[in-house]
Amino acid sequence: MSVNKVILLGNVGKDPEVKYFDSGQAVATFSIATTERGYTLPNGTQVPERTDWHNIVASNRIAQVIDKYVHKGDKLYIEGKLRTRSYNDKSGAQRYITEVYVENLEMLTPKNSSTPESSSASL
Repeated sequence: MSVNKVILLGNVGKDPEVKYFDSGQAVATFSIATTERGYTLPNGTQVPERTDWHNIVASNRIAQVIDKYVHKGDKLYIEGKLRTRSYNDKSGAQRYITEVYVENLEMLTPKNSSTPESSSASL
């Protein structure tokens, strides 16, 4: 038995790119930032805040929701699977990229400051 599950809560780095295909399928790609707070060790050493960027891929219905409602700066809760793929860059060198494939998405940014809401989309 094995498990491949990722849970992220973070902010969108830039507006998602969404591509629609002749078949009617859609794919959205974007990145989100997660930040771990800094802290102080018992010996007084300061550990600084750390921000990590995650590559996100969503397809079909979730991609369509992202296209309509997700923008730079929005806070998202994402559940998905890690996938690593390779490609050859312009110089011919093989590169690897790890992406989170979205299975569940919740939008946590209020539509306006007076109405906190949460919306979600799943596979």
